[in-house]
Amino acid sequence: MDKKLKITEIARRTNLSTSTVSRVLAGKANTSETARRMVLECARELGVMDGIAAGRLLLNNLVIFAPQRAFDERSDIFYYRVIQSISKALDSHEVRLRYCPLEELDSDANAFIARMNEPETQAAILLGIDDPHIHELAADFAKPCVLINCRDKRMRLPTVAPDHRAIGEFAADYLFDSGHRDMVVVMCLRRYTMDLRLAGIKDAWQQRNLRFQSKRDLITVPSFSAREAQSRVAEWLDGAAHKNPPTAFLVGGDFMAEGTVRALQQRGLRVPQDVSVMSIDAFNLAAIQDVPLTAVHVPRDELGTEAVYMLQQRLIRPQAAIGSLLINGMLVVRESVRRIRPGQRRTAVEREGLYDV
Repeated sequence: MDKKLKITEIARRTNLSTSTVSRVLAGKANTSETARRMVLECARELGVMDGIAAGRLLLNNLVIFAPQRAFDERSDIFYYRVIQSISKALDSHEVRLRYCPLEELDSDANAFIARMNEPETQAAILLGIDDPHIHELAADFAKPCVLINCRDKRMRLPTVAPDHRAIGEFAADYLFDSGHRDMVVVMCLRRYTMDLRLAGIKDAWQQRNLRFQSKRDLITVPSFSAREAQSRVAEWLDGAAHKNPPTAFLVGGDFMAEGTVRALQQRGLRVPQDVSVMSIDAFNLAAIQDVPLTAVHVPRDELGTEAVYMLQQRLIRPQAAIGSLLINGMLVVRESVRRIRPGQRRTAVEREGLYDV
């Protein structure tokens, strides 16, 4: 159905004139609020709003550069799903999507140049590529390029990324607001994005006039695996300096949270009755060992969608100002975190509601 027919259909469904519908969809101010609401609700039902927001992409070929592991769901489910979200955002457009693996650092510049110089390459998305030389090359090409979850330190390329620092602070704030003061953070710091999350967590400590001490408050894990997290947390719990467990663990990923829960359970500690566990991720494992996981969702599918919209804007307005879009996380409250009331270290878990029979 083309735009004219959709305007006619909206007019028929809302009993408004086609001119009124056209004015509302054009953003004109000379319409009533009632008419505006009716038209927009109907337009959303018919899918018109998506077309207005995205428009028609002015390209037919797009290349995604990403680390090799991003193309395998078993190796990096986060990046794999971001790529899937890019593909989904392009479904309504006649765009051929191609892929090229690059290392995060020390990337193959010749491979990048060769792919970008191909006549069919009209634009590119760089996902998780931290090599500043590649960023320089991308900025010098007369082809639009958008970064996802990485940054161009010379600020020549637009970027879409989770607001890692704010997400870390938000997660720690939730535990503080739930009454926890004795907390331990479990993180893999192999990339600067994780450093940003840790910086946000430290911000939450500082805002409460608390001093974050890495030797006491931080357990680092070499990867995001459950096995390594379990080993590190178990070693920490068995250490002579940690006779009493903290009231909560804040963990930088779902698989690491799974390992943390296992280490606790092997030592007879229940989650959340004895120790709370919260994750920053929460896409891979909604429930761990029958424990529904409270977490801050890190934006994932939104990254691909917003990158496509940003690319469209670069095509329409190539001389527009270049900036970064930082996307907020979302809190999902389940059952792995217990609230601690003032004067109590932990609260008992009540499986039944107040009025359950």
